[in-house]
This record gives sequence, C-alpha cells and structure tokens, in this order.
Amino acid sequence: MSTQNLGDEYPAATQKLDKGVLGFFSAAERLLLVIISLLTMLAVALELAHFADSGRIRLADLLLLFIYLEVIGMAYAYYATHSVPVTLPVLIAITGITRLIILQGKEAEPSKLLFEAGAVLLLAISLAILTWASQRAPSLNASDKPKPNQEIS
Repeated sequence: MSTQNLGDEYPAATQKLDKGVLGFFSAAERLLLVIISLLTMLAVALELAHFADSGRIRLADLLLLFIYLEVIGMAYAYYATHSVPVTLPVLIAITGITRLIILQGKEAEPSKLLFEAGAVLLLAISLAILTWASQRAPSLNASDKPKPNQEIS
C-alpha cells in the first residue's frame, strides 16, 4: 500500500484518524491475503488427498492445481508489491474456462463449446495485448522514478 501525504491543511486529529484508518485497512488487507493463501493451500492439500484416494489424476485435476497455483501467485504478488498484475486474473480465467471445457466432455453442445473456445481466444488476445502494452510502456513506480540528483537514462 502506498503511503500518501495527507497534507498540512487538515487538523492534527484528522491526520491521526486518517493514519489509523489507513493502518487498519493495511492490516485487514494483509490478514485477508494470508487467509486466502492458507485456504488455497488447504484446497491443494484436499485435492492431493483426493488424488491419493481415487488413485488417478485427470487433466481437469491438474488444471485445478494450476488455478490454485495462480491464486497463490496473485496473493504473493499483491503482498509483495501491493498491486496485482492484470495478467494473473486473465490467466486464471483462461485456465478456468479450459478446465470447464475439459470437464464437459463429449456430451456438451457444439455451440456451447464454440462460445467457450471463443472466450478463451478473446482472453488470450487480451493477454497478448496487455503483455505487449506493459513491455512497450512500463508503468513507473515510486521506486522507478529518478531521484533528484539522478540522471534520466
């Protein structure tokens, strides 16, 4: 979470309250990220136990593990940088729809499969555009901005 200058025009009591509220939200954010991570790890453990019980692993099961991995990666990225790369939710959506297509099997309606495949195609195109745009014009973080005595290269 980025710290913002609350300004000098506010009374000291308001500034203190604002800092307390921001601290509360920061703590709640971190707590929820830890809870999400722990519940995701629990889901992975339950899935692995299911593999052991059933004695088989299907492709849809592996895709579910990839979804869990991407959720953990998103929580890690958010905790470390306080921002989520837009590409991670897009990857989760692609994996989720692909898993849905696989789970439906051969009995699914062809038109439904076409719509789902079209959704995957649109998400893949958006992922390519987002990746291209982020490489072409990377955003500047506070740490990326030049310091007053530093030359811009």
